[in-house]
Amino acid sequence: QVQLVESGGGLVQPGGSLRLSCAASISIFSINVMGWYRQAPGSQRELVARITRAGTNYADSVKGRFTIIRDNAKNTVALQMNSLKPDDTAVYYCHVRYGYVDYWGQGTQVTVSS
Repeated sequence: QVQLVESGGGLVQPGGSLRLSCAASISIFSINVMGWYRQAPGSQRELVARITRAGTNYADSVKGRFTIIRDNAKNTVALQMNSLKPDDTAVYYCHVRYGYVDYWGQGTQVTVSS
């Protein structure tokens, strides 16, 4: 069983930055897949960024603006979000795949508005 706790969401103006953090209840050293998803009202949950042993990948809509950062020493995965746009408004979820099981955080709201 893995518990994930997210933090760092909030309200930010267009062009601003936020950093989301996800803390895992276990050592993440052996976790192969970690990532962030988001879900806007009326939309399906979509992949934002993912980090695996092979590297990282990002949704086209966030490339060059978002960075996923894994810290094995702190058992965290963060999402640095820069140049935020109103279309980035959503609930953001941390995800890990461990032992062929998917685990999700509770979600954190990000609102980009002036």
